[in-house]
Amino acid sequence: MHNPNLRVAIYARVSGESQAKEDTIASQLEVVTQRVADDGLECDPESCFVDDGVSGSILVRPGLEQLRDQAAAGAIDRLYVLDPDRLSRKYAYNVLIIEELDHCGVEVVFLRNPPGHGPEENLLLQVQGMIAEYERAKIMERCRRGKQHAARHGSVNVLSGAPYGYRYVGKHDGDGEARYQIVAEEARVVRKIFGWVGQERCSIGEVCRRLKDEGVTTRTGKSAWDRSTVWLILKNPAYKGTAAYGKTRSGPPKRLRLRPQRGRPEHPRRPASRVDTSLEDQILIDVPGLVSEDLFGAVQDQLEENRQRRRDRPGVGCYLLQGLVVCQRCGYGCYGKPTSRTSAKGKVPYAYYRCTGSDAYRFGGQRLCWNKQVRTDVLDAAVWDDVRQLLSEPDRVRAEYERRLQAAESGPSHEVEHLDKQVKNLKKMIARLIDAYSDGLLDKSDFEPRILAARERLGKLEHECRQRISEASQEAELRLVIGQLEEFARRVSQELQEPDWDTRREIVRALVKKVEIDEQEIRIVYRVSPSPFEGRPQHGSLQHCWGRDDRPLG
Repeated sequence: MHNPNLRVAIYARVSGESQAKEDTIASQLEVVTQRVADDGLECDPESCFVDDGVSGSILVRPGLEQLRDQAAAGAIDRLYVLDPDRLSRKYAYNVLIIEELDHCGVEVVFLRNPPGHGPEENLLLQVQGMIAEYERAKIMERCRRGKQHAARHGSVNVLSGAPYGYRYVGKHDGDGEARYQIVAEEARVVRKIFGWVGQERCSIGEVCRRLKDEGVTTRTGKSAWDRSTVWLILKNPAYKGTAAYGKTRSGPPKRLRLRPQRGRPEHPRRPASRVDTSLEDQILIDVPGLVSEDLFGAVQDQLEENRQRRRDRPGVGCYLLQGLVVCQRCGYGCYGKPTSRTSAKGKVPYAYYRCTGSDAYRFGGQRLCWNKQVRTDVLDAAVWDDVRQLLSEPDRVRAEYERRLQAAESGPSHEVEHLDKQVKNLKKMIARLIDAYSDGLLDKSDFEPRILAARERLGKLEHECRQRISEASQEAELRLVIGQLEEFARRVSQELQEPDWDTRREIVRALVKKVEIDEQEIRIVYRVSPSPFEGRPQHGSLQHCWGRDDRPLG
């Protein structure tokens, strides 16, 4: 007999590279929700954790991280999942997650291939996880070996695309063989760039200025050339007639991301970094050349000379809020810029947090933002004082928590169910329109405007529904704050009296999500983890206990 008071959660995932073969998110949620209803239970919308288009080979996924945090906080009694490989494609990760949930007292229910309670059933689950991992590795290995075989035979198909100066012609348009086709106007620009650097010994910055003065636009139509774009052109061996396959490979992330980049998701789908490979690991493919090998070699020597002769800059300062400061006006990150010796005038050197959007040279001589700079020492001291006050007064968090709960009593959580019904009804209407058109009951002139209007309405409803679900989930996430911040403050209270610089930086990075600066105000957005200094797998990674758009603690 099922207990109707059980706190139920659902987890669903689909990979971006295998959406055609795997179950879609909608079908997974439909099947799992039906099973929950058959068991006489109900699942709240905020307890439905979804990772759409995220690979199962990685452990850091937004939906999975929230699920693990809720489980660690004791907010879940039973978890429903369609299949064990939805948790992870790797056997080790699968076992780790299941053991962690079991340690937190969460009962995991798989609709397909459910494990039993005996050693034989557990062995079957482990074998299934190993087979799933083996299949994924085998597919990747076959693709890699197939591309290497094609590259050794001089096939251009394996290259990711044609660089500036060429146009990629596929097999269907190239009589069964892909090739690079020279674009005359772009090729002329490439030869100019190599001549300026290899013969006139210009710097990359001078090349960008000359291109802008001559009115040469990039392939995407931008009037300002980025230095990294020019550098990639100068380093690409395809311009001397030998394109290289396998110049880079995927590796582990090089550094910790304190905050997402402007316009980028908070959790990347594939957290990895590109790593350069050695010349021995690269396969050369003949393509039409644009410059001679002598000129290409001269350019490489000039770039190396520029690197060696570059003046040694004074040591780049390491700032307390490095990577956390964001311009509230334009959204670009801020960096620490020390004053020059001339500006200091014999005083103690100091630095400013400066908005990246205010650097005109980054955007073709035009500033994007006019926000003022902020002294690093002043902002660091102000943020640290606020962090110390927050840890010494956990009641501030309790008051903010209660205020937001009162504001959300009639908020989005009551609208999610209504919006979900509207979305389902609209999808049924679209299906009926398509069936009517297929059966000849509707003319094309009547069908097209009606289906376009219905799909536009569906897109708006789905977007609004996602917003309401995100807002409704804040209530559940805020429940993790009470008590946990008090425990964290107690653990670090001994270090708050006279902490060294490293200790202050670790505490700030654990509690502060970002610091937004404007001309008139500075906003500190906090993030509070169930256990900020605990590692995985027992307590998960750092999580935010309120959404990215919420107001900071006042």
